[in-house]
Amino acid sequence: MGRRRWSSLWRMLFAASLFVVAALAFAGPAAAQSSDEGVESDDQIVLNGTLVVPEGETVGVAVILNGSATIEGAVRESVVVLNGDAEISGSVAEDVIVVNGDLVVRSGAEVGGDLVSRDTPVVEDGARVRGSTTNIATRFDWDGFGFASRFAWWVAYSVSSLVLGLVLLLVLPALGGSAIAAWRDRTGEAIAWGVGVFFLLPLVAVLLIVTIIALPLGLFTLFAFGLLYTIGYVAGLIVVGRLVMKPPTSRFLSFLVGWVIARGLALIPVVGGLAWLLATVVGLGVLVVVARRHQAPEDTTSPVAAQTPPPPPATA
Repeated sequence: MGRRRWSSLWRMLFAASLFVVAALAFAGPAAAQSSDEGVESDDQIVLNGTLVVPEGETVGVAVILNGSATIEGAVRESVVVLNGDAEISGSVAEDVIVVNGDLVVRSGAEVGGDLVSRDTPVVEDGARVRGSTTNIATRFDWDGFGFASRFAWWVAYSVSSLVLGLVLLLVLPALGGSAIAAWRDRTGEAIAWGVGVFFLLPLVAVLLIVTIIALPLGLFTLFAFGLLYTIGYVAGLIVVGRLVMKPPTSRFLSFLVGWVIARGLALIPVVGGLAWLLATVVGLGVLVVVARRHQAPEDTTSPVAAQTPPPPPATA
């Protein structure tokens, strides 16, 4: 019965994810193609589908996340295509960036900046490109963000997570015991809640931003993710430490053990990222389970107490 319950919960989470993604996908093209020919419009952003700037139309920035782009009119700034092909037959004032697809600049087109793509772009005779042709792999100087910068970030995040974990255990002394109990008793529920919070909340925030009306709320939600994920990460380290160090070990010492293990793994490329992801998912799920447990007694005990019949009168 327990397996059926968690299998059903996983399907619900997956269906909710698909719903949010589909909402974003169908909202993108509808919001993008709203300008009339010959009218200067604002930025044109498409999440999924096709981006078209017709001849005689001028836009600010042209961006598409998944799909092809056809620029026949004018773009005042840059064109960015993340997953699709781009065909330029009009004018682009700045760069044309195609991350995963082919780039073709037709005869008579004009590009004021660089052509940045994975493969060599096709530039027909009669096209004018004022900038240079650059491969996407070398466009961004990743060497500038070298070992010293990564190590400085590792030190800063390690100190921040250590301080946050000690403060949480000091303010909430029962957090360690409640977290490990929630993980042991309701592992499947904790994982399901952790995955849902980790992956669905960003999609909800993006959806709020797309709706424009709830733009401030969406931006505030995105800004809060750093703190939210760090709290989940710290809670995951508390669980790891308590799994390694059994009671009656001090809650602070067990957290330090989990923190040392996690921050040591963080120095290993790829492995560190996976360890952070797992710890954050586990921590977020455990926190949700603990919060639901503390709310459960209030909902179940009060109705029972209200329905308890009065004792019978005493007889002489």
